[in-house]
Amino acid sequence: MRYMAKSYVKFEVPKDVSAKALDAVRMAKQNGVVKKGVNEVTKSIERGMAALVVIAEDVEPEEVVMHLPTLCEQKKIPFVYVPTRQDVGNAVGINVPCASVAIEKAGAGEAAMKDVISKITGKSASSSSKQPEAQPKAEPEHKKESPKAPKEKKPKQEKKEEKAEEKKEEAPQQ
Repeated sequence: MRYMAKSYVKFEVPKDVSAKALDAVRMAKQNGVVKKGVNEVTKSIERGMAALVVIAEDVEPEEVVMHLPTLCEQKKIPFVYVPTRQDVGNAVGINVPCASVAIEKAGAGEAAMKDVISKITGKSASSSSKQPEAQPKAEPEHKKESPKAPKEKKPKQEKKEEKAEEKKEEAPQQ
């Protein structure tokens, strides 16, 4: 029987997908980079380092991990739920339950992680990698605006020069 979903659980994850996510964590801990614990996971998400976040569904009090799904959505980082904290702890190789884990570099678990991400998002892994390419296209617009800024500064500089000249003229009169 599956554990009753908490308020922070935003969607139901099929058992095969959660098992695949735990397998990805097991593989990534061997030769990749895995952050364990809510504090480390939060930092990883905020820094944009996390590739996949795994969150347990049975965390008490639920406020401990309630911010993770929202933070992941804001940073566009995929996340998945697994039934118990003990499953997460075992997958990451510790003897105590663990509320959440972030895979930063998947290592050998790259294929399993991409499979989980594609099943969660409903998109292929290749289409999600195309999204970051669209962001740098916005930068040239900012570069177009920068030449306008010096033009606006020239009149201010001229005014400062005029004021400086006026002060020079006034000084000998005194």
